[in-house]
Amino acid sequence: MSSETIKLTLKVWRQTESDPGRLEDYQVEINTHMSFLEMLDVLNEQLISEKKEPVSFSHDCREGICGACSLVINGRPHGPMQGTTTCQLHMRHFEDGETIYIEPFRAKAFPVIKDLVVDRSSFDRIIQAGGYVSVNTGGTPDGNAIQIEKDTAREAFDAAACIGCGACVASCPNASAMLFTSAKVSHLALLPQGQVERRARALKMVSRMDEEGFGACSNVGACEAECPKEISIANIARMNREYISGVFGSAKKV
Repeated sequence: MSSETIKLTLKVWRQTESDPGRLEDYQVEINTHMSFLEMLDVLNEQLISEKKEPVSFSHDCREGICGACSLVINGRPHGPMQGTTTCQLHMRHFEDGETIYIEPFRAKAFPVIKDLVVDRSSFDRIIQAGGYVSVNTGGTPDGNAIQIEKDTAREAFDAAACIGCGACVASCPNASAMLFTSAKVSHLALLPQGQVERRARALKMVSRMDEEGFGACSNVGACEAECPKEISIANIARMNREYISGVFGSAKKV
């Protein structure tokens, strides 16, 4: 075995809608240059060659942009590396002979579809409730047509970096979606284009979040620590202010 090849024991969660699920053991030999998802591809090729059911897992861009590759690896959403999605995690961060636990994100609002795949459409419904702006359609406006103060633009951009992966929910002991929702509220509340719906936005999105079955925020801070885009929990404070402004019927300047 070369220095770039390692053997691993994988304990992978297997589940269908009709069974409670269980961990199954697998052995793989992989190259340390592989990404975590490429390692799962190797496992599935091995299972298919043995005429066994491959492991279902979500993925799309494999560039850390879409958030589809949401897995809990050794108890941590997206694995051991800070500010990294599962698809960007490489096997050089694991040791030869190591045992790796691979599970789906667990939350009432993220029901398991199959194996490592969960239904995160609850996030889509939160966005649909209020994560939009009213603008006139037409040609593309000039990039500098609306001048925005630099620090405000930076804060809005940082909040908009949220990819909606759900790591905040998976890491929170209450399965709260406050970090995700607050990021979506913040980047619109900070920009002039988002002012038309500002009074109602937080009310609608928080209400929908509660309807979906997410828990309450208790300021543990695990959401910020595990977020692959390192979204700040300061956004939660901003959303709370937006919510209070909505309740009292006046848009408060942030």
